[in-house]
Amino acid sequence: MTVAAAQRQSERFVALDALRGLAIALMILVNTPGSWSQVYAPLLHAEWHGFTFADIVFPMFLFAVGAAMAFSMAKATPTAAVFGKIAKRTLLLFGCGLFLHWFPFSQSLTELRILGVLQRIALCYGLAALLLLYLKPRSLLLVTVMLPLLYWGLLWQFSLQHPYELAGNAVQRFDLWLLGSAHLYQGFGAAFDPEGLLSTLPAVSSVLVGYLVATALRQMDKASSVLRLLQWGGALSLLGLLWHLLWPINKPLWSGSYVAFSSGLILLLLAAMVWWMDVRQRQTLQPLVIYGSNPLFIYMLSWLWASAATQLIRFSYGGQTISLYQFGFDSLNVLLPAKLASLLFALLHVLLFWGLSYWLYQRRIFIKL
Repeated sequence: MTVAAAQRQSERFVALDALRGLAIALMILVNTPGSWSQVYAPLLHAEWHGFTFADIVFPMFLFAVGAAMAFSMAKATPTAAVFGKIAKRTLLLFGCGLFLHWFPFSQSLTELRILGVLQRIALCYGLAALLLLYLKPRSLLLVTVMLPLLYWGLLWQFSLQHPYELAGNAVQRFDLWLLGSAHLYQGFGAAFDPEGLLSTLPAVSSVLVGYLVATALRQMDKASSVLRLLQWGGALSLLGLLWHLLWPINKPLWSGSYVAFSSGLILLLLAAMVWWMDVRQRQTLQPLVIYGSNPLFIYMLSWLWASAATQLIRFSYGGQTISLYQFGFDSLNVLLPAKLASLLFALLHVLLFWGLSYWLYQRRIFIKL
């Protein structure tokens, strides 16, 4: 290993890679229960205001995106080639999200949901990447603070009724005007997208927090970074809880209090992982590093598998037609209580896709856009 390569290796925190793997593992755990009617409460998102264990997962992934950009864009300059790469990756990510929503191609395009998880990641990545090209860390910190505040003002200015209610909030109104109700998420009993365009603004801050933290960590020794992460995490968590009194913690609206509180919890978790993996150099969390080595591919494959097993792979069993997905859950439910069977079903999916991640990792196959 050359001196330069050794220096780059020492700059990189293994815990950041493990955090990305943890985000993917938790996404699969939350997204593939045996039955949505049989899920332990912490693995369900808060219905509106509030916070559950499941609500940390998406911000964790956005944080990991920002942290990765601290390395991949460390020397990027605003050139036509760089703009082209950012635009290409943004469009491909957005297109992958649309593809997942359309699969298995049984839905009319006139009712296809346009926004979603990968679409939000795409927009946040694209906007954050443009900001990184032109702003220094101190200016980025200011933008990170101002985006939720700007969004807060827009909610109050353009909502029909109370800005934090489902009906008539500014996020819903903007998406209805631009996309139409048929192209929005319908799971709230009304057309409202939790990955709405307007609420992408504070979500960009979740990415920028990851970038700023990873950039700062590169300038610190690993031992002192643990204390700093604990300080930042504690401060942001407290800020989120206090802000909740004025602006409730709300994932569907991606409120500023949600950005602060979720970011604080992520930093506290990262502090523990840095201490364990980078300071004490323990290898027990290495499987998470492997899980995070092909995050987009594994996430998409888990979604496609769940869709295919639910909608495409069906057969006659016990005198009725049943999906492979339902058959798998029912088989576990014969032996275990329903919620425990549903959890085990999800954990088996986590294990299955870790096995695939390991197979790819061993062969040095890394699938990226």
